[in-house]
Amino acid sequence: MLKTIRIKKPGGGTRLQKVKVLASGKYRFVKNTTKGMVRKTRKAGRLAYEKTKRKTKRKTSKPKSKSNKPRKSSSGMKMPTIPSWLKKVFLGVGAAGVATVAVGTVAPQYVPIVRPVAAAVAGGIPGFVAEIVLNSGLLDRFTGMISGGGINQTRLASGL
Repeated sequence: MLKTIRIKKPGGGTRLQKVKVLASGKYRFVKNTTKGMVRKTRKAGRLAYEKTKRKTKRKTSKPKSKSNKPRKSSSGMKMPTIPSWLKKVFLGVGAAGVATVAVGTVAPQYVPIVRPVAAAVAGGIPGFVAEIVLNSGLLDRFTGMISGGGINQTRLASGL
């Protein structure tokens, strides 16, 4: 029986070598194994080529690459990409609101401490800053100056 083995080369690397497996289990190198080659040692001219048994390889399901698939055309609108800092702002403000509801029902005296802490934990620095600006009233004062010209809103509501 013929078999192909891998042999290390002296300079590094490997090569393939055909060998015959003897009854003792040892290998004997085989030369000139081209199909149809005739041995010259026998009068009958036996062929040097012996067919090896083919080993069936198991088929493994490989994931198909995306590059082979044709691209589908989008059917309409796409969502805009949101910057990461804006996502952190939304996370911080949302976490502060959830923390307010949760802590406000149990211990309302801790709400002013918990709001900025929750915003900082969930949204990092952008979330913390956004919470401070929204909750401290800085945003209300700024928009009040622009829209009302600095007029006191309570006087305006009472009609004075």
